[in-house]
Amino acid sequence: YITTNKYRTVFYIWVTNNLHQRIEQHKLWVIDWFTKKYRVSILVYYEEFQYIDKAITREKQLKWWIRQKKINLIKNSNPTMEELVIDIL
Repeated sequence: YITTNKYRTVFYIWVTNNLHQRIEQHKLWVIDWFTKKYRVSILVYYEEFQYIDKAITREKQLKWWIRQKKINLIKNSNPTMEELVIDIL
């Protein structure tokens, strides 16, 4: 998943097995120093994987991408980079 701040200037990329819980943690600033410092709590992009090893591989790939490539990826599915709301199943 990718979260950002309200100005869309910082991106945080990570994996989780519970996206709802993880986003709640971001909003409460309890994740880590980076999310707290840069206030990255707005979900703008996510992908789902069946196997964690595939998700980790994708996470590592995205982290090495240049900024514009990350923005293009996000805007491909979320053109205005609005906050995504995940339905709780």
